[in-house]
Amino acid sequence: TRGRVTMNRYDKAFKEEAVRLSDEIGPRKAAEQLGVAYYTLQGWRKQRILHGDRAHIGSGHAYASADKTAREIELEKEIGELRRANDILKDALGFFAKDRKR
Repeated sequence: TRGRVTMNRYDKAFKEEAVRLSDEIGPRKAAEQLGVAYYTLQGWRKQRILHGDRAHIGSGHAYASADKTAREIELEKEIGELRRANDILKDALGFFAKDRKR
């Protein structure tokens, strides 16, 4: 469809094989050969460096260990959202506090 970007989902085995191939022939050649965007492949390579065996779980971005429950993952996500909201509120407080000093 015109003007629409589609997201491809790749399974763990494909990602691991793509990373292995990129190690052998280079990321640009591997991306071209596999029909994957270069930056997508580079992201997978970075995941492997940062997360080792936990990289490429399913097709999402969760790097949870096998013993983490879905609830723990959900709570960690919520903590991150609350921290971001807290930072925004702190910035706003600082902005308005500066304005009152004038």
